[in-house]
Amino acid sequence: MALHIDGKKMAAEVVAKVKAATADLEARTGVTPGIAVVIVGEDPASQVYVRSKGRMAEECGFKSLTHRLAQETSEEKLLSLLARLNADDTIHGILVQLPLPKHIDEGKIIQTIAPHKDVDGFHYINVGKLGTGEIASAFVPCTPAGSMLLIEKALGKRDLSGLNAVVVGRSNIVGKPMANLLLLANATVTIAHSRTKDLPSLARTADILVAAVGRPQMIKGDWVKPGACVIDVGINRIADGERTRLVGDADFASCEAVAGFITPVPGGVGPMTIATLMSNTLKGACIAAGVEPPTY
Repeated sequence: MALHIDGKKMAAEVVAKVKAATADLEARTGVTPGIAVVIVGEDPASQVYVRSKGRMAEECGFKSLTHRLAQETSEEKLLSLLARLNADDTIHGILVQLPLPKHIDEGKIIQTIAPHKDVDGFHYINVGKLGTGEIASAFVPCTPAGSMLLIEKALGKRDLSGLNAVVVGRSNIVGKPMANLLLLANATVTIAHSRTKDLPSLARTADILVAAVGRPQMIKGDWVKPGACVIDVGINRIADGERTRLVGDADFASCEAVAGFITPVPGGVGPMTIATLMSNTLKGACIAAGVEPPTY
């Protein structure tokens, strides 16, 4: 049976380091990390995520602002708010909760956020820095960054030379940045997707298998190489009798029987995403203050 990679425990370790580094930054420079979260509309899942991020930011000792805008808010008004946040020296991280209402151009909004405050890591400049290996000054998207910490925790090393990695999913938010991070760690990386031929056979070549396709329980146990490290990024709600429950993109029971390491859902990658958002915000504050950011 696979060893479970405890995302809650790892996230708590990251947050503890962020708290300590925040206190040290304030003592040395007088700078308090600041994060502003913007949400447009009343999407229930987004509201939950925003509340969680706000609570965690306060726990870390950050200045935390939440801007809640009505569903009918114009694109112009949202852009005006972002301009003010970009100019606010007390804010080191800006996050616009997705999805946005259909009348607002998400791409335009993301590219309006100042790159040095883009703690989601979606701005073209941060994407380009990650793609070219210039990550010291870049913000790496939170879910892939957190997933890499879990991989390192499981395998006990940052250098993945000689290991094959297969990332199932090619999104800009997870799949592509995940592949870039694995490449930087010297893994041999394949990105698979819905049009990949004989996906199960390809998945079985992976020493590290990342499931980020957004399909509940798609990855089966017979897709997994014995002893592989399975990182399940998926968070899907499915019916379970009269109730619902959360499952990942991997069929946990069958994959657990074959893998060497596996992240559960919930309690795996999810907690790491918010923890890494906190570390990105602290990094932005450290860079603004001319202080070396901590490593994790």
